[in-house]
Amino acid sequence: MAPTGNAIGIIGGSGMLGSAITSALLGSEAFAQSRFWISNRSGNAPAVEQSSIVHVTKDNQALVDACDVIILCVPPARFPDIDICASNKLIISVMAGVTIDELKSKTAAVRVVRAMSSPAASLSLAYSPWTASAEITPDDRDIVPKIFGACGITDEVFDEQQLDHFTAMTGPVPGFVAYFAKCMVDHATSQGIAADVADRAIRQLFLAGGTMLAADRGSPADHVRQMIDYAGTTAAGLTAMERSTLSKTISDGLLAAADKARMI
Repeated sequence: MAPTGNAIGIIGGSGMLGSAITSALLGSEAFAQSRFWISNRSGNAPAVEQSSIVHVTKDNQALVDACDVIILCVPPARFPDIDICASNKLIISVMAGVTIDELKSKTAAVRVVRAMSSPAASLSLAYSPWTASAEITPDDRDIVPKIFGACGITDEVFDEQQLDHFTAMTGPVPGFVAYFAKCMVDHATSQGIAADVADRAIRQLFLAGGTMLAADRGSPADHVRQMIDYAGTTAAGLTAMERSTLSKTISDGLLAAADKARMI
């Protein structure tokens, strides 16, 4: 199936993540000729879905029957309530913790992709890794990266269990990055810097840092080593952090989040 002319259905397309993915696809030239269906509990269309090419319904099965590709964006706790028969359809799930085998059993589909994305998709800034069942076709393998490419950057991974770690690391935008920024703002205010000034300074730091990391071919480790080798004020701070338990604390937090993803 080519990305143009498809009918793409998004179950839960009005939630935070569903709306972000919908917005990304509607704004992508790759899907300019596609038709879209959205299902939600109200059957009403929020502003992002108010388009002549979007059909909104409360009937999940009607969406499945009308579409070639079905994206499941409901919260994991609502997955047991999804009652659809989607045999001969491509199912793409962005639900944390729901396995490919569970998706197959619940939907009667065999062509199944399990992925993780984030609300940053609305800005085409999400990172969306995905893994697939053995039954997906070459056409499926073509369209999946186009869908997630519209949302930002994507990679296929080949160990389904790794998705739990990506759920922890890249799903909660801004999540852990926001926590580190909060710690820096708290430090600044403890040193007498005005809260609004500290907030602006740290927001700009993370914007600049993220942009530079994204644009530079050097790895994060390369950047750290460059700053340490420069032997300036930042080197003193980084050396102290490397000698602390900070790295283990971050790893412990990510492992706790990944463990939670497995239990959802």
